[in-house]
Amino acid sequence: MDHEKPEVVSPQIYEISEATRSPITPDIEYPPSVNEPTNVDERNEPRGESVWRVLRERHINVSPTDDPRGTIGNGKRIGLQTRQMLILSTQGLFLGCGTSLAVAGPGGAVLSYVLMGTVISSVISSLCEMTALMPVNAPVMEFPRRFLDRGVGFAVGWMYWFAYTILAADELVAVSNTIRFRYDDHKTFLHWSTGENVDNAVWISLFLVIVICINMFPVFGELEYIFGCFKIIFIVMLIMMMLVLGIMRPRADAYYSQVIGSRYWDRPYSFFNPVYQVKDEDGNIQRVIQGTIGTFLAMWTTIVHAIFAYVGMDIIASTAAESKSLADAESMKMGARKINLRIITLYSLAMLTVSFVVPSDHPFINGKAQSVGAKSPFIIAVVEAGIPSAAHLFNAVFVFSSFTCAINSMYVASRVLHTLALQDQTGPEFISRRLRACRSGVPTRAVLVTAAMMLIGYMGRTGSPGERLSELASNCTVSCLIVYISICATLEDVKLYGNASEAQAAMYDRDHARYPYKSHGQWLKAAYGMVACSILLVFNGVAAFLEDPFDTRRFVASYIGIPVFLVLILGYKVRRHGLGLSRLRHWGPERSNDLRNTIQASGAKTRKGKLLFPASGLTLENARTLADWIWVWLK
Repeated sequence: MDHEKPEVVSPQIYEISEATRSPITPDIEYPPSVNEPTNVDERNEPRGESVWRVLRERHINVSPTDDPRGTIGNGKRIGLQTRQMLILSTQGLFLGCGTSLAVAGPGGAVLSYVLMGTVISSVISSLCEMTALMPVNAPVMEFPRRFLDRGVGFAVGWMYWFAYTILAADELVAVSNTIRFRYDDHKTFLHWSTGENVDNAVWISLFLVIVICINMFPVFGELEYIFGCFKIIFIVMLIMMMLVLGIMRPRADAYYSQVIGSRYWDRPYSFFNPVYQVKDEDGNIQRVIQGTIGTFLAMWTTIVHAIFAYVGMDIIASTAAESKSLADAESMKMGARKINLRIITLYSLAMLTVSFVVPSDHPFINGKAQSVGAKSPFIIAVVEAGIPSAAHLFNAVFVFSSFTCAINSMYVASRVLHTLALQDQTGPEFISRRLRACRSGVPTRAVLVTAAMMLIGYMGRTGSPGERLSELASNCTVSCLIVYISICATLEDVKLYGNASEAQAAMYDRDHARYPYKSHGQWLKAAYGMVACSILLVFNGVAAFLEDPFDTRRFVASYIGIPVFLVLILGYKVRRHGLGLSRLRHWGPERSNDLRNTIQASGAKTRKGKLLFPASGLTLENARTLADWIWVWLK
């Protein structure tokens, strides 16, 4: 039963002084990790409190260690299970795809979402392959720490925490702005009087309290599964509705009298937008760039903008250390493949279908909308199709989506902060000791510290402070690019350069029958993801150079993450080794190449997700096998 009494699990400490066996190659022993900080890995006392593992397999597509109780290292958190991987940030799609459509045109917008989908898919595959093999706490920062450099892991951890904290605050601002719904095109007038009459600070405060409460109790997984299912169903409904609106005969009160079809892809429109408008921070057009260069700039700007829609897909690995479904070592594999198939495919299809029913030159997606919700091409589509009541429903879902994204972002940020505390990387011991503390399996103090940082969301009430918060949120998206580069570089470092010892490398045998997750051509995917994210990182601020005068704020927001990343690494080296010339020789890469805590797939002949019929012909057994296979991919 899902509501059984929580099981209390004692923590397990992995001592580096003992040789550890791999479940994949049980006959091989390897020496302990080298150069591990004595104040972290050689500590004997347990940290935090016991873990409550209360959820079932359907909750997250993640996989824990070989410990049958589910504790990894010194983790002290709630237990999640397979279905709770449906954690996705849909706000970039619902409210941001209109900007993509306006800037790049219908074909360019769709192509941008597809291209960015392949990049994010490559990153997620790289992260999930390592996490399936070693489901550790905060794998996004732990793997670079182990296989690249401890300073890199430290920098990635803090940037990751800050990025998701600011994104959580920005989502609360999005909630307050979306509630202030107003749509007026002189034919249809829609508005929410409650949202317009109540100050944004009230909505930010209300939803911040709710977000904190949800993250303070061990109910996140179950709620997120419900929320994620609802959002996926809604996206599917949007796709079908946009498709129907494009091919059906117009209603009597529609804005048009003929079937839309492919009208907005034909002349005078085009596949790509041949014009790029350079705008200042107030939205005023400074100049227009036409021709091939204009098309390229419009396409590039849209690709950079599409990053925000996909930020948050990596959360699937963040829950790995909290999984209860320890017997299922393939759940991370299924989670990675499902999120690629579901989210990336659905996002691209949603962008494709809405581009057929909303023109790229519509004034509301080109800066003339009266509210955030009015910018959404999905709302524009239903209003002009003569279904204005659906616009209210859509805007309500957009509010709900921003709210759930804030919950997800706080969850990730608090878990990363808790892991930093477990590694004594949060400052003095009296601070780290408190951040390590858990109540009922939840790192409550890490949640509260993250919530305190989220108070920066009050900057977004109005005016210039709100613009500064938006710039911070943009910078956080860039910070995620740095994290993604580190993830891909880590997988390439483990696979290609052989930093692990011979005994350890045997545990990373991708050809072994019980290797948890093997994505074909993974080293090429990792290289593709690393190169693509690097190019995006270097050229994401090109718009700042096109403005006259040079846009200093946009430039800083686009690139400040790079020096911050380097300063964090430098600070770690200084704190650990000092500044003396004699100590500089210790500043080289510090990696442990630690392949402990590896797990293996079950010994079943049929791996999860593959369809193999046990008999020939139409039999009841084959029907059951097909039903089980469909359920594995749907749940």
